[in-house]
Amino acid sequence: MNRRKFLASFGAGLSASALTAATRPNVLFIAVDDLNDWIGCLGGHPQSKTPNYDRLAARGVLFTNAHCAAPLCNPSRAALMTGIAPATSGVYENNQPWRKSPVLEKAVTIPQHFRAHGYKAIGSGKIYHDAFPDPQSWDEFFPSLHKQKPADPKPSKTPVNGFPNMAQFDWGPLDAGVEDAAMGDSQVVDWVTGQLAKRHEKPLFLACGLYRPHLPWYVPKKYFDMHPLEKIELPSVKADDLDDVPPMGIAMAKPNGDHKMILEHNQWKQAVQGYLASISFSDAMLGRVLDAFDKSPYAKDTIVMLWSDHGWHLGEKLHWRKFSLWEEATHNVFMVMAPGVTRPGGSCPRTVNLLDIYPTLIDLCNLKPMKGLEGKSMISLLKNPTAPWSRPAGTTFRQGNHSVRSERWRYIRYSDGTEELYDHNKDPMEWTNLASKPESVAVKKELAKWLPKVNAAPTVSVKGGGEEN
Repeated sequence: MNRRKFLASFGAGLSASALTAATRPNVLFIAVDDLNDWIGCLGGHPQSKTPNYDRLAARGVLFTNAHCAAPLCNPSRAALMTGIAPATSGVYENNQPWRKSPVLEKAVTIPQHFRAHGYKAIGSGKIYHDAFPDPQSWDEFFPSLHKQKPADPKPSKTPVNGFPNMAQFDWGPLDAGVEDAAMGDSQVVDWVTGQLAKRHEKPLFLACGLYRPHLPWYVPKKYFDMHPLEKIELPSVKADDLDDVPPMGIAMAKPNGDHKMILEHNQWKQAVQGYLASISFSDAMLGRVLDAFDKSPYAKDTIVMLWSDHGWHLGEKLHWRKFSLWEEATHNVFMVMAPGVTRPGGSCPRTVNLLDIYPTLIDLCNLKPMKGLEGKSMISLLKNPTAPWSRPAGTTFRQGNHSVRSERWRYIRYSDGTEELYDHNKDPMEWTNLASKPESVAVKKELAKWLPKVNAAPTVSVKGGGEEN
């Protein structure tokens, strides 16, 4: 299956009323954990069932070429919420408390900036990495300022897939009788929809963090039933895909780890089923939020922005999870509906980065500019999705390892100087590394201009600072 051959277009949805110049729009800020491009409107997997992701995308601008600042939760979210890249902050791993970075210690986060401009900033669910919530960002948070997400039920017998000592790397339906209401995400949605039903005295910045499809892929059985195991289509993978990849890339892929074990236990289809089921569950949760939003007093004067923190491999390049600089890990979901700015049915092919969210929200809400942000406002693309845009998207995985993604090319340079180069016009699955070709010299030189000029030393790390899934 070549996932990039399944792109589909979606018709225009309902448009929201234009905002007056004097109005400060509300913001509904929706984050989704570990969601790759396997949703209908991005065409990543032909068997995905995501009517609500597709519904929101059709109402504004869908960015088809958005990429994360880092391919793992903590550095990605810290970068997004502060506007400061990992190579500048030194936050590269999940076990680094991001406020311990000298660069981020006094950083003003997105909700803090909104609070300083008269907004009420509230939220629920996973917005920052679980281990390092930021209480000072919020006026109110559910379950509490120090705990971002409620607990989830588990099957009565685990691991379901039979893998020993693999922590959360498991998948399977919850026991019969366990319904949506028992899930942590459902409790988050309950709280968020309750806030949408209220009238707040101040302009509202409301964050909703959905945890699925993060591992473990335990969701109610009805979502597994939506994706029958015998009909599951696997990603298209080449057995020799890593033969032209430098040793540092192979070390990140770990082909003799997850992928080998999944093949030996005949669990590939079950894993894909679990991921698709978890996406369908998150889609149902999003649907509840959108239904409540449409019925709320905020339906006509609110920006809705949805993003996922990075992508996810399911065997592509013989790799699983995130933790790489290839397309499957860096490509994330991003869509925006902004009344009076976006038009329904917009599709933007430009390479944008999650770092661009902070300056974009500042422009959309007419806030005072924030110094030191490393992204660029995307408001020109929200107005015209095919407007000129000269910036590629950069992604960093650990100190000194970077990817630069333009609309045509992906260039990777590892900390030891080794390289990869892929031509997405001809090779959307990144199967052929062109870095050693003489004709690639000029392309690499041009893309290398966008590599970070600073590679900050890693900041302090702590034991038990977060998942490694």
